[in-house]
Amino acid sequence: MEPSSRKEHFLHEIQDHVIVADGAMGTMLYQQGFPAKSCFDEMVLSHPDVVLGIHRSYVKAGARLLETNTFGANPIRLADFALQEKTEEINKAAVRLARQAIGNNGWVAGSVGPLNRPLEPIGPLTLDDARSAFGVQINALVEGGADIIILETFSNLREITCALEEARRFPHVPIIAMMTFSEDAKTIMGDKPREVVKVLEDLGADVIGANCSVGPQGILEVMEIMAEHTKLPLAAMPNAGFPHMEGGRYIYLTSSAYFADYAKRFADLGVNIIGGCCGTTPAHISAVAQAVAGRSPGRRGSRAASAKGYITDVEEVSPPKPREKAAPSQFRDMLNQRFIVSVEIDPPKSTDPSRALEGARLLRQAGVHIINVADSPLGRARMSPLALAYLINGKTGMETILHLTCRDRNVLGLQSELLGAHALGVHHILAITGDPPSAGDYPFSKGVFELDSVGLVRLIRQLNEGKDLSGKDLGEPTDFTIGVGANPNAVDKSAEIAKLRRKVDAGAQFAFTQPLFQLDTLLEFMDSVQDTPIPIFVGILPLRNAKHAEFLHHEVPEMIVPQDIRDRMQKAGDKGLEEGVAIAREFMEQASKWVQGVYIMPPFNHFQMAADVIKDLVPSTFSVKQPVPL
Repeated sequence: MEPSSRKEHFLHEIQDHVIVADGAMGTMLYQQGFPAKSCFDEMVLSHPDVVLGIHRSYVKAGARLLETNTFGANPIRLADFALQEKTEEINKAAVRLARQAIGNNGWVAGSVGPLNRPLEPIGPLTLDDARSAFGVQINALVEGGADIIILETFSNLREITCALEEARRFPHVPIIAMMTFSEDAKTIMGDKPREVVKVLEDLGADVIGANCSVGPQGILEVMEIMAEHTKLPLAAMPNAGFPHMEGGRYIYLTSSAYFADYAKRFADLGVNIIGGCCGTTPAHISAVAQAVAGRSPGRRGSRAASAKGYITDVEEVSPPKPREKAAPSQFRDMLNQRFIVSVEIDPPKSTDPSRALEGARLLRQAGVHIINVADSPLGRARMSPLALAYLINGKTGMETILHLTCRDRNVLGLQSELLGAHALGVHHILAITGDPPSAGDYPFSKGVFELDSVGLVRLIRQLNEGKDLSGKDLGEPTDFTIGVGANPNAVDKSAEIAKLRRKVDAGAQFAFTQPLFQLDTLLEFMDSVQDTPIPIFVGILPLRNAKHAEFLHHEVPEMIVPQDIRDRMQKAGDKGLEEGVAIAREFMEQASKWVQGVYIMPPFNHFQMAADVIKDLVPSTFSVKQPVPL
């Protein structure tokens, strides 16, 4: 049969008959003992008999559409396993195995999943890079003989657009495009089913649907909305409910009988292709096949969702209440106008914030203008920095700059934290990538790092423009002042300067440097960034004793304590604290002619040292080198 005729045959068949698709591949591999973090896609090469056996079990259960074991087989995700060079080999092998299992009695759908990377402008992955990755995979699937391309589990319309554009290069191959929805019948990016339908139709999808996400009930609610807004064929492939952790393994509790009952409802609604996603097994698919045997898709009609108790696609939105105007920000008013002194406070490792609050009061009396609240420095667990920033502001009256790292939160968590911070009145953010988790203290902990500091700045700027991470209207923009870090001691100084420029282009409004001890380093840095129009605050770390100085110089990466200063600390002996304060005071006076302010990091929350550094020296009369508009 000619390729174009095969496409027509497929589209004609799904209009006349409900086609049963297979269920989960990853779940089945996991049940056979393969670790959840394995590269399941590669198993078409290393364990082809296992993959083939799973395919055959689904065919025996009644599936007439098999998905290839290639959900993550694109060069970007395969690179996580150093397998990107095998992209073509893996995809073609996967098609062969599925074809071997089903022969000519069904359809082989080349599975294409999302790239698992945030896209620009928030993330580092460009749309061109995304298209290229999808193009490599889809080309291999088509060359391998896939009858269909199935795009599944996408949550971002911009990303599925890239994949669809690549799939459309093969007009003889039908495209099934499915997105994933949460319990509120929206994608995690906030897109509603009717919006998804419009975009996917316009992009040229042949079949539209929903998969993964929630269980059958949630997907049925999404399908009801889609059925009202498109005449295209529909596909539904829900999870077997939510997973439950039992004995260290994920267990899905939705029974095959319950799944089959919803398969009948899908068919009645007019869904053309019914299968399963995470947690579904051949038992689920067998029940589905029996439930819809001989069925044609029901006629599309208006749904009575409200009568069934289902959610609707129309939200009751109350008009926003006028919000109280935020209190004026001393920090924002002072930027570019006068010298500013900031001191860092590390959150406690316990539930007791009293020492940090006492320190903030001491620093306020000493003349400090604003408190920096660190975010678990060195990757060690501490109290939430947002909680401490809120307490400091409310109980001491001090403004705070909240450090926000990309280490512990994905992009959704970062947006949530920012919205919460804004609601709590914390409006100054230092966007940093963050220290990796300390392997010595928490060997089981892993960093997220879905974004870096540049992407985080972009996210904050977008919130300030009234848009969330997906570009949806927030209703009311945030009002954050955005700061970033900079390291004049970086080994690759040109790369550090280039990254700072990217941060400024992304929306950064001020920068704090890592601790410095010598003026020459600062002046070299300031000369390199003189075309970067944001205020610079120089980091100052008072030394406690000679041991502290030697540790910083020899054991902390990219920290330089000059020999003459280490000698001074050695000679100071028991009076190391006093000498450390004296060195910091001297450097502060020298640096004040070149920067907008100082960022003092008292070691081990030794607040009195910070107060002593600025005692009688709070330079309210120091001039700012060059006013720069925000």
